[in-house]
Amino acid sequence: MNALISLLLTGIANALWEVPLVFAAAWLAARAVRRCGPAAEHGVWVTALSLQTLLPAASLLPWDTLRSVLRLAATSNEPRNQVSVVMGPGTAFGDPHVPGWWLTLAAVAYGAATLWLAGRLVWRVSAVRRLRAGATAMRPEGALAQIWRRCEERFDVRDAALATSPEVYGPLTIGLRRKMVLLPPAMLGDDFPEEEMAIALAHEFVHMRRQDYGKNLLYALISLPVRFHPILQLTLDRLTESREMICDRLAAEVVAPDQYARSLLKLAALLLEGPPPTTAPTIGIFDAHRFERRVMRLIQTPAKISTRRRWATMAAGGLFGIGVSATTLALSVHIDAFAAGDEHRPSQPNGPVNVKAEIMAKQVVHKVVPVYPADAKLAHVQGKVVLDAVIGKDGSVEQLKVLSGPAALQQSALDAVRQWTYKPFLLNNAPVDVRTTITVVFTLRD
Repeated sequence: MNALISLLLTGIANALWEVPLVFAAAWLAARAVRRCGPAAEHGVWVTALSLQTLLPAASLLPWDTLRSVLRLAATSNEPRNQVSVVMGPGTAFGDPHVPGWWLTLAAVAYGAATLWLAGRLVWRVSAVRRLRAGATAMRPEGALAQIWRRCEERFDVRDAALATSPEVYGPLTIGLRRKMVLLPPAMLGDDFPEEEMAIALAHEFVHMRRQDYGKNLLYALISLPVRFHPILQLTLDRLTESREMICDRLAAEVVAPDQYARSLLKLAALLLEGPPPTTAPTIGIFDAHRFERRVMRLIQTPAKISTRRRWATMAAGGLFGIGVSATTLALSVHIDAFAAGDEHRPSQPNGPVNVKAEIMAKQVVHKVVPVYPADAKLAHVQGKVVLDAVIGKDGSVEQLKVLSGPAALQQSALDAVRQWTYKPFLLNNAPVDVRTTITVVFTLRD
């Protein structure tokens, strides 16, 4: 349980600052690639959402252990006789300034919030099933049938069904394998403009061609661990807006862009009489409400950008994203919750506090590398010497004993590590004795 709480709190702590950092970087990148078109802008926001979800999870990986493994694997390219020091595993009490019950309460609150968000998503998906079940299937007839067939041919989507439902306020697309376009009754009257019907259906067919309903569900699922962060909604809003601009651009190929823009505004005026419902993860033409920007992008003449400049812009954005990811991973924090039953721990422990060795590695202020014993070299003795160390309140090594390792190498490891000096480790703002482990690796190369 203690390990689970530590993982949850580490993820939360990193998400709190990584999510807004990625959003700021994506905002700059989106502005940089805006001239490349809505597809490039949409790609930036999809990447941003992925990073906002993955980076907090990546901070949970044992990076110190991985670095140690890589460091050992790279010794083949180093000098023949080498001695390296690996700060080995240990146990930890983690953040010494926060009571254990606070950490537990924060983890429980996060878990409850995430479960509630997951439950809300399940309820919304079930609402789509109810919406489909309550819809009235219909066969396109007359002018509607002609528009439907043109859209099927133009966007190569031939497996969609058409239905009407009084529960929708505008055209909507639902379904993964069994795609369906839902229309409100107001669009089925004889007096509804044919031009507006054409642009509405073209837009929904683009959604089906792009599989946007499935993508929408996927985005909702992967963002659940960080959905509590308010900045994430800004990312989702811009992702939705750029997606709608892509669909506008593709649907406008059926008619002139300026005609599509006028029809879009007329359609909004005809159908939108109140706030849209939010009970289901449906996809529709009115998902992004920034009509002003959508219309402006439609009527603007696309800028001509050379292939070289386009690739250079995309490469710069990719490098920028890699830099942000590397920075967040390098600055990620780790929180270790108190062990179970230690919520009422006294202000100062009676004995040494067990602390993870990678944490103590950051406390070292003076280190002496062991000397490879000459007799051990002649005998071709190599291997690891694992030491159990007690660090005093003043940072000096007070106790040191061998846990394992070749006898010919043990004394050299002991002599060197005894000379190490650490920064005092603080618990409740007071220095304490610390117990940790140190691994000294002796390697010979032929």
